[in-house]
Amino acid sequence: MTDFTTLQTPTPWVICFCADWCGLCRDYRRVLEAIAARHPGLRFAWLDIEDQADLVGDLDIETFPTLLVADEEGVQFLGPLTPHAETLSRLLISLQEPGTQRTRHEPVTHRLLQVLPALPGLWLMP
Repeated sequence: MTDFTTLQTPTPWVICFCADWCGLCRDYRRVLEAIAARHPGLRFAWLDIEDQADLVGDLDIETFPTLLVADEEGVQFLGPLTPHAETLSRLLISLQEPGTQRTRHEPVTHRLLQVLPALPGLWLMP
């Protein structure tokens, strides 16, 4: 098991916001786990918007799945995504290109990235 708390370089998190009651989300979790295995340089987490409501905070999650891709430097992507493996894979590859723009963290995304390393129960491991 990788200990992400000891990583020295900024490694992006790919965080999926879903709900256990949503059948699409349950199916997408398997897709996300498979993509995690194909992208070992990224960290993946699964947050149920009801079970982890305190972590989700005031993020406006209206559509499932909603993804956050971010690192310490900022947010690369935050929004709904078509629930297909290749769509996610293409997005992740494009975000790893040099010069990819980031937006400044909102307090909720910054706090989320600070606490996730201490919550391995939320990580998706390949």
